[in-house]
Amino acid sequence: MGAPAAARPVAPPREAQLAELGLAFKRVFRTLSRIRGRDTHLAGSELSHAQFELLIELQERGELSAGELAAAARLAPGTVTQMLDGLAHSGHVERARSEDDRRVVVSRLTPLGERQIEVKREAWKARWDGALEGVGERDLRAATRVLERLGAMFEDTVPADDCPAGEQAG
Repeated sequence: MGAPAAARPVAPPREAQLAELGLAFKRVFRTLSRIRGRDTHLAGSELSHAQFELLIELQERGELSAGELAAAARLAPGTVTQMLDGLAHSGHVERARSEDDRRVVVSRLTPLGERQIEVKREAWKARWDGALEGVGERDLRAATRVLERLGAMFEDTVPADDCPAGEQAG
């Protein structure tokens, strides 16, 4: 039989809530890490999460050089160049000399790349809407504020060589 309730230490409500938030954040972070890890096991024509992120950057920013795309996606230029080779081979992007500086090669989305983005966005929107069904506006606003604060914290204060974000939360 356990100790009487009065003898057990009770965490203050805020500390308990922060611990719960930390654990929830860890689970989300680990799930995102698993999604990225699955990229190495994809079928030949399936886009990886990282490739999809590059397509999104091209859609949002227009044509970019490999260096600009690497900076935007926070990836190594060599990695981006290799990914762009695959995306060009599969018909998702096309590469051409820049009109402004003929020494620079830029990448841009093809119609196939645009369609791939829309298909994935529709699928994710359906999952997103389903997962958040029944969550009230007040809770959504609060979640947004919390995620923005956490994002700013990791963006501004965590050096790249520190432990992963999921290990710091909670």
